Amino acid sequence: MELAFYLSGLVAVLATLGVISNHNPVHGVLYLVVSLLAVAMVFFALGAPFAGALEIIVYAGAIMVLFVFVVMMLNLGQAAVAQERIWLQPATWLGPSLLATVLLVTLIGTLWRGDAGMLVQGDVLSAKQVGMILFGPWLLVVELGALLLLAALVTASHVGRQRLQAPGSETDKEAP
Repeated sequence: MELAFYLSGLVAVLATLGVISNHNPVHGVLYLVVSLLAVAMVFFALGAPFAGALEIIVYAGAIMVLFVFVVMMLNLGQAAVAQERIWLQPATWLGPSLLATVLLVTLIGTLWRGDAGMLVQGDVLSAKQVGMILFGPWLLVVELGALLLLAALVTASHVGRQRLQAPGSETDKEAP
């Protein structure tokens, strides 16, 4: 199980480097999904299946849908679509595909050897324990995180409603 932990951690670091080094946000999101899945595998290897499942459901699922929604809401126009077609070559998918393949081989190898029940070290955390920790001493941090996400959503909505037109033109208004 230590091999799965270290390989997943390496994939998470490499995929995160891919996120911050990409200029195109859509390409960066490919690496971000792989990074979030790798972090989920790290949680599974450490004996926190609930945290790993939350990582997949909340971050790799819901947050990525929100990111795609914001990109769609910004509606960058036909020029951006044409540029995306030029950039969307097989080389774009090579990095995320390679890292995802390493994760898949690690997962299959772990399941094949029967190491899935083993932990690196530590106890298995239940959902009740996670809830007691998050809504006990960390309640303020959880609430501040929720406010930060709400502010990001309101900002994305506001930016998405503005039209990109020349100042002073007759149709220079916010969308209804």
